[in-house]
Amino acid sequence: MRRKIVAGNWKMNTLPAEGLELARAIVAKRRETGPSVELIVCPPFTHLSEVVKATRGEGVAVGAQNCAAEEKGAYTGEVSAAMLAALGVEYVILGHSERREYYGETSDTLNRKLAMAYANRLVPIYCVGEKLEERESGRHFDVVGAQLREVVYNLSPEQFSSLIVAYEPVWAIGTGKTATSEQAQEMHAYIRRTLAEKFGAAAEHTPILYGGSCKPSNAQELFAKPDVDGGLIGGAALEADSFIGIGKSF
Repeated sequence: MRRKIVAGNWKMNTLPAEGLELARAIVAKRRETGPSVELIVCPPFTHLSEVVKATRGEGVAVGAQNCAAEEKGAYTGEVSAAMLAALGVEYVILGHSERREYYGETSDTLNRKLAMAYANRLVPIYCVGEKLEERESGRHFDVVGAQLREVVYNLSPEQFSSLIVAYEPVWAIGTGKTATSEQAQEMHAYIRRTLAEKFGAAAEHTPILYGGSCKPSNAQELFAKPDVDGGLIGGAALEADSFIGIGKSF
């Protein structure tokens, strides 16, 4: 069986004290999801140290929302993968649609970021997904396929074995449009086939998370699909009850 994972991307939300309170509330409810579901919380950089302390040994892992493409040096404002690892962070989100769109991250950038993550024993949660115009023009498979081939295909089999992929239907986030569970499954199955072209049977073990508008009310339907292995959760991750509720949906 593939891993069942619910990861919360807090984005640029919560102040440090609020984030610590949220992390403690998630820890307090952790048992409700059962041990077979893995929980990951990804707070802003400013919270990471305290959230790592609050979750250590409690069955809740911690990830960062980004890392630098460089090892160290004169890169004002950047946070390196080594810095994250030194705090006890285990995961890092890379290639999120907001990073691609707002900060111009390219496949070249992401190749370097993944290299930094693996060099520091961080597990990447690599995001792929298409925009509205790409979906409506029928290019959604081409776009997602390129995001996989230009980056993930450069990994070694050993690196690939720990990778987590997250699919974001960017066209269904904040647009009023909704991706159905069938559309999610269709793309997740395509992602797995594309990974299998390079890595063979190992792709069957890769967790593929759904990064659309996932909440307790639709998580069960999504997670019932054969290639949907969990969620990368945005807004619903900012409340312990809803985050845990999604974790209970398997």
